[in-house]
Amino acid sequence: MKIIGDILSTTRDDLQDDDGASVTYLIRKANISHVRISRILSTLVSQGLLEQVNSQGACKYRISSSGREFLQAYQTFSRFAEDFGLTI
Repeated sequence: MKIIGDILSTTRDDLQDDDGASVTYLIRKANISHVRISRILSTLVSQGLLEQVNSQGACKYRISSSGREFLQAYQTFSRFAEDFGLTI
């Protein structure tokens, strides 16, 4: 869940334009392998949390409105859990 939260927040906060985040950029931010992030990105796109965009011949990802809602709920839950001393 933390990796998903990191990917969604990266695609929401770290980008200066609407082109989206490249797979390489997300790998560096999440610090996981290409194979693993590819599976996660595929799942997030199929669930409607990310949008896959073709920009200048490269596949990029940006957060969808459903992804924004999910991320807000995740962050609320994460803060709630921390208040009770739980680590997510």
